[in-house]
Amino acid sequence: MTGMRGHMCRTVLALLSILATTSVVVPGLVQAPPVPADLDTRVRRFLDQQHWHDLNVPEADGRALHEIVLKNGYRQALEIGTSTGHSGIWIAWALAKTGGRLVTIEIDPGRHQQAVKNFKAAGLDAVIDARLGDAHDLVPRLAGPFDFVFIDADKDWYTNYAKAVLPNLRVGGCLTAHNVYPGRGRWSMTGDFYDYLTALPFLETSVTRGGLSVSYKRRER
Repeated sequence: MTGMRGHMCRTVLALLSILATTSVVVPGLVQAPPVPADLDTRVRRFLDQQHWHDLNVPEADGRALHEIVLKNGYRQALEIGTSTGHSGIWIAWALAKTGGRLVTIEIDPGRHQQAVKNFKAAGLDAVIDARLGDAHDLVPRLAGPFDFVFIDADKDWYTNYAKAVLPNLRVGGCLTAHNVYPGRGRWSMTGDFYDYLTALPFLETSVTRGGLSVSYKRRER
């Protein structure tokens, strides 16, 4: 018995030694990493130096995306359509403060390469997973879950993107999209998308005057 008790003591001591030198991650209790003191200054300086074009969102929409993520404490974000990274920088800037991470997808190699450079220059590359590929194929294969999604890609595929991501969007999460206008004018394809969103009983959808749709997911009744 004495030998067995001694063996158990040695085992416990060995386990304590392992725990003392190992990080134990408990789901739901992961703390956000510390934000560099100069992050805001670095990102703001980078944004002020740029002249964005090439299918990027205007600054007003970037700010709106940033505020949605920050206000709600979102941490798992997906962007469909990176372009050269303007919207991704605004989203990732907020995620750096909530302890989150952004997956962003771009099909064009040149825009993807420039976006990666911009993310690094802004000091946000550590919280961004920038993927080069066809979102038609990649998005349905993403497991999620996500609590924030931004769509700014081929307009005639918006509804398909939404159908792919909504099952993986958490209750309380937010689906946003660019250039969404009700009706059948210039943006008739996103008009169909708007009709799809507003017909879903578990979404609360609004659209800004600038055409940014914002849909919050609530629990289905």
